[in-house]
Amino acid sequence: MKSVFAVLLAGGEGTRLHPLTKHRAKPAVTFGGIYRLIDFPLSNCINSGVRKIGVLMQTKSTSLNRHLHLAWNIYRPELGEYIYSIHPTLSRDGDLFHGTADAVFQNLRVIGSDISEVLILAADHIYKMDYSAMVRHHREHGADTTVAVIKVDRSEAHQFGIVQTTPEGRIVGFREKPRLGDPAPGEPTTALASMGVYVFGRDVLLEALSPDAMAAGEVDFGKNILPKLIHDRRVMAYDFVDENKKLSVYWRDVGTIEAFYDANMDLVGVDPIFNLYDRAWPLHTHQSPEPPAKFVFADDYPGGRCGKALDSVVSPGCIVSGGVVRRCVLSPKVCVHSWAQVDDSVLMDGVEVGRHCKIRRAIIDKGVAIPPRTIIGYNEAEDRRRFTVTESGIVVIPKFSHVPSPTGIVCLTPEVPEPHRA
Repeated sequence: MKSVFAVLLAGGEGTRLHPLTKHRAKPAVTFGGIYRLIDFPLSNCINSGVRKIGVLMQTKSTSLNRHLHLAWNIYRPELGEYIYSIHPTLSRDGDLFHGTADAVFQNLRVIGSDISEVLILAADHIYKMDYSAMVRHHREHGADTTVAVIKVDRSEAHQFGIVQTTPEGRIVGFREKPRLGDPAPGEPTTALASMGVYVFGRDVLLEALSPDAMAAGEVDFGKNILPKLIHDRRVMAYDFVDENKKLSVYWRDVGTIEAFYDANMDLVGVDPIFNLYDRAWPLHTHQSPEPPAKFVFADDYPGGRCGKALDSVVSPGCIVSGGVVRRCVLSPKVCVHSWAQVDDSVLMDGVEVGRHCKIRRAIIDKGVAIPPRTIIGYNEAEDRRRFTVTESGIVVIPKFSHVPSPTGIVCLTPEVPEPHRA
């Protein structure tokens, strides 16, 4: 793997994940309490022995740059290892990247002559994969390009790029988001979807991303480059092997608010589908030196308060102070005050939930303070007036939001001091 160079595509507006991407790049969005989305493909890289990595950035990259510096400054350049961020320069027409292939084309200079294969990865998917096995498959089959594929129901084909293969696994067709996918060999109800994970021979990539191809508007791997390559080159499919060690295969493209919310909720069950606790496949990130999570007050009399979290992921630095949290993901430094109820929600760093609040099916972004007695997730019309609400009713409150205090509130409980927050 010393001759493999990984390129992580970390640009793009992430408009479908808005407003969580209003102030940050999509791969920098917090997931699972303590992680960023980019941590998952990067953890796959380090666990696979990939030690040469370039991260292609585009817009709103400040927090992503900071996270890479804090969490991933672990490589040894003197041993031929490195990870660095690559920022765009203005293209021929004065614009930034036009697509995935164009992003790589504008940075071909970073692919050294000592590289034999280039691994192209999306920086915002949740999965566990040994890339070294895919590279071995690529080499053993004499492939020019290899595409990682996953089986999906044919009715879901409109969400993916769908490949058609021969029995030996050679790709002979590629369609971007067809209405109904062609069946996989021997499996009439399933189709083979591209995961957006590619291995290219270095020379093949340089030829495919020639100035002539770029001038012809071939700016995206899925839409432009792969359909052309399958006619001229040996392009192979690689069946995804999940390192998650579960009965069902887990790969999530959290490109929408609903997908992001559902993937977080996957984590709170008794036996989560995606295993964060597998020591054989560690997930790396940066964690600030926060104290342990704390749960206080255990008044069992009527009207009393009890600080507890049930079926939830609770990060360091959290204080659940007399409130109740159910089926939630809490990032570091979240504080839930007395008599508050928070259900089925994702609370990011430093969120503060005031007394007597009732919150359900919400995503509350970093640093938002929810005033006492605020009700969120119970009146959709009222929520839509104040916040972003998805079609399925998930309430999203972005960073820097000011949540107004409810009016006409009379305090019915004594003001007892809360524990000190660090």
